[in-house]
Amino acid sequence: MSSQVKTGMSAEEYLSIERQATGKNEYFNGEIFAMSGASRRHNIISLNIAARLHAHLQDRLPEVYTSDMRVKISRTGLYIYPDIVVASENPTFEDAEVDTLQNPILLCEVISKNTEDYDRGRKFEHYRTLPSLQEYLLVAQDRYHVMYYTRQSANTWLLSETFNIMDQIQLPSLDCFIGLSEIYAKVRLPR
Repeated sequence: MSSQVKTGMSAEEYLSIERQATGKNEYFNGEIFAMSGASRRHNIISLNIAARLHAHLQDRLPEVYTSDMRVKISRTGLYIYPDIVVASENPTFEDAEVDTLQNPILLCEVISKNTEDYDRGRKFEHYRTLPSLQEYLLVAQDRYHVMYYTRQSANTWLLSETFNIMDQIQLPSLDCFIGLSEIYAKVRLPR
């Protein structure tokens, strides 16, 4: 979450404002947080992952969304825009606007030095309360490094990670593999 905009607002008020806003804002516990823009590397990595998943799932469900799909974490009340979202085969939305997904099976965040602690910690605490969620990917944008969590049981997650550009990540919920070389294609990393 980024800078605070307004406090003491209901979720209904937030959605009413957000649906007319030109920028994106996240919501939690009566507070709205403006989202900042993303770097070039962040955008390329996000697009690479979304394109790979979309191509793999092109002729079947589930659907893949980019960072414009809002996700509601019902148990905690967080409304958030993950970098990449994969819905379940039967997506459910908060209301008839069909712009707030409630049951993702995979979420992905492209992390930076500024967001890594939140993405690995508090944000993942929220995400883990989603009964539908099966996998969570954290992708560094300043080096080859992908951490991915796979749900083992209701309260157990298995962390795997790789730093090797030649490795592939298995995404069991999608019956898919994605290589780090695909994730980091066209990305110029700092030396």
